[in-house]
Amino acid sequence: MTSPIIANNTPARVALEKDKKYYFCMCGRSGNQPFCDGSHKGSEFLPMAFVCEASKDYYLCRCKHSGNKPYCDGTHKQFADDRVGKPGD
Repeated sequence: MTSPIIANNTPARVALEKDKKYYFCMCGRSGNQPFCDGSHKGSEFLPMAFVCEASKDYYLCRCKHSGNKPYCDGTHKQFADDRVGKPGD
């Protein structure tokens, strides 16, 4: 399996609505981070659908390597600025 592109080494703070379906970018290529814009087409990646339990601000992963996708778990801290735009380990 190919490793996803590190879209950024910081999380995205986004206001999400309860019970609304969102599509999280899993490939790291989307121009609409952290959400899918279809840039994965032709790759082995698919977006991840998710629904929030409450309307509030969330921190979503943009490094694409969180162990708690779509939410940030701090994994981005291992990636230096020069790794952004490149596949992760």
